[in-house]
Amino acid sequence: MTDAAVDEIRSSTVLPARRTEFELVTDDHLTLVGELAEPLDGPARGTIVTLHPLPTAHGFMDSHVLKKAAARLPALAGIAVSRFNFRSVTSPRGTSEGSFGDGESEGFDLRAAVQDIEARGLPKPWLVGWSFGTEVILKHALEHVERGAVAGVVLLSPPLRRTTDEELVRWRGVTVPVVALVPEFDDFLRPDAAVAQFAAVPEVQVVPVAGAKHLWVGEKYVRIVLDAIADLVVPGSAPLPTEWDHTA
Repeated sequence: MTDAAVDEIRSSTVLPARRTEFELVTDDHLTLVGELAEPLDGPARGTIVTLHPLPTAHGFMDSHVLKKAAARLPALAGIAVSRFNFRSVTSPRGTSEGSFGDGESEGFDLRAAVQDIEARGLPKPWLVGWSFGTEVILKHALEHVERGAVAGVVLLSPPLRRTTDEELVRWRGVTVPVVALVPEFDDFLRPDAAVAQFAAVPEVQVVPVAGAKHLWVGEKYVRIVLDAIADLVVPGSAPLPTEWDHTA
C-alpha cells in the first residue's frame, strides 16, 4: 500500500456502503422517508436508529453528525445506520408526511423505525437521539426496550425540555445501557445540571465532553461522538480509523 492509496477521512468523506432508500408507514397512517446504510463486506455487526434534532430549528435526517455516522460507520465499524425524517420534515431524500407533533406523535415515527429494523433481520438497534431526538426516545422508547427490541440508548445533547419528570423516572431500573453525551458548553443542559436531572435514573451514564457545544461543530467533536457510538454498539471498534485505503 502506498501513501497515495490512503486518504484522510474528512468532514465531507463518504465511505463505501450499501445505501437503500426506504419508506416507513406509521400506525397513524403517515409515510416517512429515510435511508439505510449497511456494510458492503458482510452482515452488520450492529445497528443504530438515529433520531434527528428539532424540525422547527432545521433538524433533519442529514443533520451533520447523523449524516457522518451513515457515511463512516458501515465501513469503519460494520454498523448499519438507519436515518429518517420525522413527520413533516424535508431533506434531499424527500418529505415525510404529517405535521410536527412537538415530541408526542413522533412516538409513532420511532415505533415504525424500530419495527423496520426488526423486519429486516438486522441486529437489534441502539437508538441514537440528538437534542429533540433524545426527547422522543425518553418519552416513547421504553416500550421497545421492555420488549427486548432495543440494545441500548445514546443521548446526544439531551435538553430535557419536553421530557416530564414522570416520563424520566419511568426509566429507573432500565436493563439496557443508556449513555448521555453532554457538551461542556451546551446551550440547554450542561454536565453538572445533567447529572442532577438524571439523578432520578441512576442507570443513565452522563459523560461530559470537554469543549463541545450543543451542535457538535468541528471534526474533533464528531469523532468523539462517533467513537463513543461505535464502541458501545461494537465494543472494541474504537478509536475509528482517521484514514481510509481507497484501493482495498
